[in-house]
Formats: sequence, structure tokens, C-alpha cells
Amino acid sequence: MKATVTAHRDYRIATIDDRLYGAFLEHLGRAIYSGVYEPGHPTADANGMRRDVIDLVRELKVPIVRYPGGNFVSAYNWEDGIGPRDKRPTRLDLAWHTSESNAVGVHEFADWSAAAGTEMMLAINLGSRGLDEARNFVEYVNGPTGSYWGDLRKANGRAEPFGVKHWCLGNEMDGPWQVGHKTAHEYGRLANETAKTLRAFDSSLELIVCGSSNSDMATYPEWERIVLEHCYDSVDHVSLHMYFANRAKNTAEYLALGEKLDAYIGTIASTIDFVRAAKRSRKKVTISFDEWNVWYHSNAQDREILAGAKGWPHAPRLLEDIYNFEDALQVGCILNTFIRRSDVVRIACIAQLVNVIAPIMTEPGGAAWRQTTFYPYYFASVFGRGDALQLSVKSPGYDAEVADNVPYVDISGVHDAEGKALTFFVVNRNPSETIDLDVSLQGFSAASVGDHQVLAGAPLEATNTLVAPTTITPKKGSGAAVADGSLTAKLPPHSYQMIRLNLA
Repeated sequence: MKATVTAHRDYRIATIDDRLYGAFLEHLGRAIYSGVYEPGHPTADANGMRRDVIDLVRELKVPIVRYPGGNFVSAYNWEDGIGPRDKRPTRLDLAWHTSESNAVGVHEFADWSAAAGTEMMLAINLGSRGLDEARNFVEYVNGPTGSYWGDLRKANGRAEPFGVKHWCLGNEMDGPWQVGHKTAHEYGRLANETAKTLRAFDSSLELIVCGSSNSDMATYPEWERIVLEHCYDSVDHVSLHMYFANRAKNTAEYLALGEKLDAYIGTIASTIDFVRAAKRSRKKVTISFDEWNVWYHSNAQDREILAGAKGWPHAPRLLEDIYNFEDALQVGCILNTFIRRSDVVRIACIAQLVNVIAPIMTEPGGAAWRQTTFYPYYFASVFGRGDALQLSVKSPGYDAEVADNVPYVDISGVHDAEGKALTFFVVNRNPSETIDLDVSLQGFSAASVGDHQVLAGAPLEATNTLVAPTTITPKKGSGAAVADGSLTAKLPPHSYQMIRLNLA
């Protein structure tokens, strides 16, 4: 079986925004407490943050992290997380039926972000609260001293503004499960008035308005049209979310879900263009895909806590999916889709970063380790910076429920002109056949294989765990070669590969 690809230097989709490789941390389960924050841990720094986790986040080169929610933010009082810890209230979190100590708030998250080498994206509660609280939060975080909120921030230990540029105007406000759920007209008007107010404070802020929680919502895509008709010229990005599951235990259907993701992005891109045309606007709103990941393994074990059967526990084990090799292939396909749609998807955040449906896991008092999904995320984030190429792909395929002729070879290409490199990220969806890949390199200078990493040959159900953290790890590839202007490689069944070429 053979697949042919043409990669031309001048046929580009867009320059990839580094923020495409962002992440998300919510006050949910152990994402914060015993995830990033564990004062008694052997690696804890002076702020109580786990240094082993920080090192793994830095390894991923995560450019931006969304915080503090998620569903959590829709009933969150940001003021609870500032000031002396011994005076902060414990609150009951209605979203996840747990208790929140507020030991970590915006100051602590800012310190952690600086240590992890990442930028903050803060979410505002537009569920149970509104415009005034949003304005106060932004002024507290970014305002000058000499004003009420700036002086309060200084009194709490930080004289200089945090300088946060990215602000999410609520979370999943289309969802009936959300505290403060609103209709599209209600939310669109509130989002517009909030955005106008925040821009009166600082016109350079980047504001993200809530789009659909998923493409199966009854209100999709009318929600985006109505909301954007209210606030198009006041915001910069529309937020989309999607989670991926293989509940039917059908790998072919599961790995085809990238086609559903692509259609979702395309529909919202068209909706953005429609509203832009109707408003005669010169502004180009783009997509912030600020929640995406595999999520289904932990559903059954989470039900007791979410139903309230265990009271209001603090930082219980919730949404702790243990990912397998099959999930790593899925994450590779998702990231390829974002790269191919990087003209409209400018921000994306894997949800989440630590413990809660995450590439990084921790044991309280013990080790931190990389899940199987860590690796495709790592390769894309580290080597997927540059220009996304418009590849011409001819691959055999198969029909699935979500799309016909799903190609067995899922591939994206990134040209890093500054670094003189060309990188391909490739997934073979075929369960039983090796595919011969032939990539015609057009317009590029002489190339040679600089790095070749492979995830292959493992059972689909294989996982990385506390006791066996390296079951799934990349291996040095062999056989990839460049000759006569073409890259050739063999793609084993159900495999992921990163092939990086050095350009002369």
C-alpha cells in the first residue's frame, strides 16, 4: 500500500501561531492540588509548586495556559483567591461537587506560569456574575497602583501589574449544565457589553467569546451566528470545545473523528465569514479551540463524586483518564488537524495539563510521569513552529460514520525557514498494513533526515503508569531517506511518526 504527498515551499496555509500548542488548568480534581501545587512534595519550590511538573511543562514549551476554568469559573469569585491564605474562604464548587480551599489563586498561578515559562489566559465568570465583577478582575490583574484595585494587588504582594493579555468571556455559556446558562441573545449582549467595558480599560486585550461546547449541541451553529452578530467587532476569538471518545471500542471510527473536528472548524470559519460580511467588517475573528482532548476512560469511576455520593471532597481523583497507545494516535490526528487549519485556529488548549485528562500525571508525594499522549503533543509543540504547508495527499482510505474516504495517512507539514527545517507529523490509521510514504519535496533546497521518531508496534491498550511509566516512549526511526528530491519512509500499522528534515 502506498501514499504520495507533494510538499511545495510556496504552498502554505499560514504561519502557525505558537499559541496553537497551549494548555488548560482548571480547579478540578487534582489538576491544581497535588498536580501543580503540593507544598510538602520533595520537589516543591518556595511557592509550594512541584518542580518536577514544572520541568515537564517546560519540556513541552507550553506557550499559554487557560485558567481557572472551565465549568468551575461559572460560579467562581476571583476575590476568594487573593490575600492571606488563612483568611481565604473554602467554597463548595457546584460544577464538580467538590470543595475549593482557594489556596491557589491568581497570584500563585502567575508565579507558577512564570516558573513554567508560559503565559496566562484568564477566564472571567459570566455565569453567576457579570460586567462589574469582570471589570474589577481585569483592573486588579492589570491596573496601575494609585487605583483601588491596583493598590489592593500591591497590598497582596504584587505592585507591578500582571499584564495578562488574553481573557475568556465566560465558559460554555450555551450549555444547560453551566451555572448561569444563557440563551445566545442573552449571552451575546452580555459579552458585547463586557468586551466594550474591558476595551475602555485597555484596547489591546485579546478577548475570547464562547462558541459551542461541541458540534452536537442543538444550538450549533446558530449560537455562533447570534452571539457574533451581537459582539463581532468587540472580540478577537470565538471559543470551541471538543472531546474524543471510543466508547464503542471501534478503533477505525475513533481515529476518524479528526474528520468531524475538521468539519466543525470549517463550519464555524464559514459562520465567522458570514457575520463579518453581514457587518461589512474588516476585522477577522479567529478560533480559540481552548478545550480539546480524549475523555472517556474515567467516566464510570467519576459518577459517584459528581452525583454527590461522597459529599464535598477536596481535590479528589476526578477525570483521571489513563491514556493508551490508541489515544496517542488520536492526539496526533487532532494536532495535525489544527496545523492544517492554522489559518483560522490561532489558539488551542489541550484540556487539561496535569492529572485531569492530561498528558502529565502525578502521585501525591511521589513521581510525575508522561502519559502516552505527551509525545505527539511534545513533538508538535517543539517542532511544529513555522509555516503550515498545503500538502497534496493521495492516500487509500476507508468509509466511517463521520466521513467517507477517511485517508489512512493523516499528515501535516511545517516549514521552519529560520531554523532551516521541514517537519512532517504522520499517523497511519491502517490496523494491519505498512504504508510506503513518498513525499515529493518541491522548491526546497537539498534536504537530509535530521531526526526521526516513531511510536509503533505496541498494543492499542498499552499505557504508561506510575509503576511502568515508559511502556510507550518514542523510538529512533530507521529507513526514512531523501533522494532525488523525495522523502521516503515506511509507516507501520497504527503508528505515529515525526520526521524532521534539515534544509541546506
